[in-house]
Amino acid sequence: VVVAGVVIYFQQSVERERMEGVKHEKLTPEEREQRKLEKKAAKEAKKREKEMKKRMRQEQEQKRKEMQQENDVSKGMYGNLPLVQSQSREGKSFAKISELTEEDVNSTVLLRTRLHLIRDMGKQLFLRLRQRTHTVQAVLFLGDNVSKLMYKFVSKMHPESIIDIEGVMTKTSDPVESCSMQNYEIVINKCFVVSSAVPRLPLQIDDAMREENDPMLPNQDTRLNNRILDLRAEPNQAIFKIQAGVCMLFRNTLIAKGFTEIHSPKMISAASESGSSVFELSYFKTKAYLAQSPQLYKQMAIASDFDRVFEVGPVFRAEKSFTHRHLTEFTGLDLEMSFNEHYHEVLEVIGDTFVQIFRGLNEKFGHEIEVVRKQYNREPFTWLEPTLRIEWPEGIQMLRDAGEDIGDFDDISTPQEKLLGRLVKEKYNTDFYILDKFPLCIRPFYTMPSPEDERYSNSYDIMMRGEEIMSGAQRIHDPVLLEKRAKEHEIDFAEMKDYLECFQYGCPPHGGGGVGMERVVMLFLGLPNIRKTSLFPRDPTRITP
Repeated sequence: VVVAGVVIYFQQSVERERMEGVKHEKLTPEEREQRKLEKKAAKEAKKREKEMKKRMRQEQEQKRKEMQQENDVSKGMYGNLPLVQSQSREGKSFAKISELTEEDVNSTVLLRTRLHLIRDMGKQLFLRLRQRTHTVQAVLFLGDNVSKLMYKFVSKMHPESIIDIEGVMTKTSDPVESCSMQNYEIVINKCFVVSSAVPRLPLQIDDAMREENDPMLPNQDTRLNNRILDLRAEPNQAIFKIQAGVCMLFRNTLIAKGFTEIHSPKMISAASESGSSVFELSYFKTKAYLAQSPQLYKQMAIASDFDRVFEVGPVFRAEKSFTHRHLTEFTGLDLEMSFNEHYHEVLEVIGDTFVQIFRGLNEKFGHEIEVVRKQYNREPFTWLEPTLRIEWPEGIQMLRDAGEDIGDFDDISTPQEKLLGRLVKEKYNTDFYILDKFPLCIRPFYTMPSPEDERYSNSYDIMMRGEEIMSGAQRIHDPVLLEKRAKEHEIDFAEMKDYLECFQYGCPPHGGGGVGMERVVMLFLGLPNIRKTSLFPRDPTRITP
């Protein structure tokens, strides 16, 4: 059947050629080559003709555009700025959205902002301009002073581009609910692109700003994988302004209390915290470790007559913790101070320092706190003045009264810690308190035993919303007792010779503690995960970006 079909097809082809007057003659190799060259030449000629017509069309279009631009009433009022290479400095006065007031109404203002979004309503363009946590609406009207070319250019700008907008600030007839500046808008006169974003973004800023229970809110890994865009979201901008506020208030409060800021080494020869895993690194021909705490160096500073010291610096913990509150690298806020009679002198300073931080955040960062609450709706953080202090036996009894089975000297589990926080909130109406007098058996070797009952210690935890943020204590400053406690914990003091020696030369009684900055911010705002308060989080599975 196949053969018959081929024969029929061939016969039909021959008949068609015969009817068209085509002679079937056998061509010589030279004739076949000549025919190929002729076909190629004809094809190239046709291609040249096509390219010529295309060039003519492009030239005509270019002339049309040039004529259009010559007659453009908006010429010089829009476009892409040349690459800023610090060629000149004209002294232009750029305004901040947050600083615009009633006095600026009907005045011309110049803004450099992010283009958050743009809506084309036919003959009107509405732009939302963003500077960190502050936004304002800008409008462009197609008309006598705004050409079609300018209108088209502005309408095609990509969201997240950096742009310069110059226009007149006017009052709006109705509040602009989507902007932080609701009663004013900018009528655009000029618009220039400083740096254009790509047309398609891997993460939409509006999506990153959705309420936490919105199913369209991107998951945490997606946001962290695109952290540069994620950080532009207004709640994140607010979080890190608050974080900066925590550091500022911590530093300023302690300086006012007579503390000296120090900067201790982060590469050390031995583990600085008992019970914590360390990151090991090669240090020339020997080994070194990343510091888990400035603990030992703070104490050595006290022994060096610094009296009161604090530090803000990185802390490293090589722990495979996959919880909502642990990181392998975080920023530590540490303090240490000598005291005269009782370690509660230290507790009073710590308690008041945190009160100053909480009060300062509410006073100086109220706008940012409200921005965060739009995405994470939490009850405002509460505290007492002076700070509530409860002792270990009272805390254990509160847990037992709530149905928990726990021994006098058992360590409190994370669920029990949270439960105790809720019980304290119900009884004392505070999210912040100090749990004092921990059992000695669950504290580090350098913790001073309690003089009333050596089963307990002069140590404490600072709690926020039912979670521990700081562990601290009176440190042992007597070398004989310190060596005795070290032996009980089976610690080789040969690796800590410098630490032990500082107490042999005379050291005042002292105490202190350290807190993770990211955890303080997380719990003050009531956020669900510490990775939201770390700029570029580090945990057992994440070391980028």
